[in-house]
Amino acid sequence: MRELIVQTFMTLDGVMQAPGGPEEDPSGGFEAGGWSVPYWDDAIEKSMTEAMGEPFDLVLGRKTYEIFAAHWPYVEDPMSEPLNTAAKHVASNTLAELEWNNSHLLEGDVPDAIARLKQEDGPELQVHGSSQLIQTLLANGLVDELRLKTYPVAVGPGKRLFGEGTIPAAFELSEGTISPSGVVIGTYRRAGEVETGSFALEEPTDAVRQRRESMER
Repeated sequence: MRELIVQTFMTLDGVMQAPGGPEEDPSGGFEAGGWSVPYWDDAIEKSMTEAMGEPFDLVLGRKTYEIFAAHWPYVEDPMSEPLNTAAKHVASNTLAELEWNNSHLLEGDVPDAIARLKQEDGPELQVHGSSQLIQTLLANGLVDELRLKTYPVAVGPGKRLFGEGTIPAAFELSEGTISPSGVVIGTYRRAGEVETGSFALEEPTDAVRQRRESMER
């Protein structure tokens, strides 16, 4: 069974919209596009290069697919070859043809199609960008691992990694480091259901009881 990995740049307040530039996704009047650029450093580049150093296939939403297809075939970059050669599985109700090399439209119900992909033999499935698709994946329990780069900036309104419909789930930090620019690079694995507890005292002590009584007078 193949694992599905979400690779995401994220602000401190959870926004993942348009990290690479204002033109990426200005929908909803988003004005902070490009918020990740000032923090790019060698540690982030190393992390991305390592993530793409092993075989992988891509699962992309329509908008991210269009952004990638208009960029990666035309630039020389260490990440160009693995992205250009990887199989691209695209979730879209509007695209009829996919011109980027080795691209395929997901057929039928998207969660079912991706669940079938996970059952096939092959390399891991990586999701980049694709905020709306990620909501579908999270809501259907299809995400096995989150590779997050959390930037020390808050931008306010915008598309968030954990939006409406997210299923409660526990994760464990399997790997983590901090880049020189202050970006937290963390890998989180699914770890079952959410566990809860309480720090409340089962029975108030005499001191607490007396304090409460004095406050009520």
